[in-house]
Amino acid sequence: MEEEEEEEDDTFEDAVCNKTPARVTNDAVCNKIPARVNTPLSIITEAFENLADQLKPDITTEEDGLKLDAFCNACTHVSVLFSCLGFAFKFAEMEYISKVNDLVEASKTLDTLQNILDLDVEKDTVKTPGSRSRNLRRVRLGLDLIRAIFEKFLMTDEYSLKDAATTAYTEVCAPFHTWAVRTAVYAGMYTLPTRDQLLLRLNETEQSVEKNMRRYMEASRPIIEYIDKLYIERNIKLDW
Repeated sequence: MEEEEEEEDDTFEDAVCNKTPARVTNDAVCNKIPARVNTPLSIITEAFENLADQLKPDITTEEDGLKLDAFCNACTHVSVLFSCLGFAFKFAEMEYISKVNDLVEASKTLDTLQNILDLDVEKDTVKTPGSRSRNLRRVRLGLDLIRAIFEKFLMTDEYSLKDAATTAYTEVCAPFHTWAVRTAVYAGMYTLPTRDQLLLRLNETEQSVEKNMRRYMEASRPIIEYIDKLYIERNIKLDW
């Protein structure tokens, strides 16, 4: 098990320490976003609001659970945000996309998020590197990281993206990464776009970005809490 964990950490380190990372499709989205009503951020926000609606008591019963295909559909949009943050979060983008893709594949045979955990609990593979329960946990961290970045970013007009991202990463992801990964990520924070550059990449104004970020924060919170509850109900700690 320890050797598997070390291999996974090595993958992170390769991603963040490589000075010439491979170009990914999302880069094209951030380099030039044509003017349009539906911005990348508004599309993401609407997807998560629709997902959060499925968690309302009058729609989702305890037996039904959150549909995996709907969850994956909303999550696929978020990789654009990681890409717009630049090299500092390249590792997060690469990890996030790979984990979401695995869950998309799982949605072909599994109906709900509960099914993922129940299957791994039965096989005793919840925390095994590469297991879908572990991948779901990592996707959940990615969603929470974006939420935390938005929260810090909106604290004050003078709060830089670097400050917001550094604080958010320290709170959400750093406890689960190796020293090498943390060091590389913190060093990369200096390459983050400025506040104005981020608004340009997202095709947002100060007013619209605040509205859409707050909408995402509100919509993603019950989804994150729901995922945590699935683990806790199965006596699975969240310290990994």
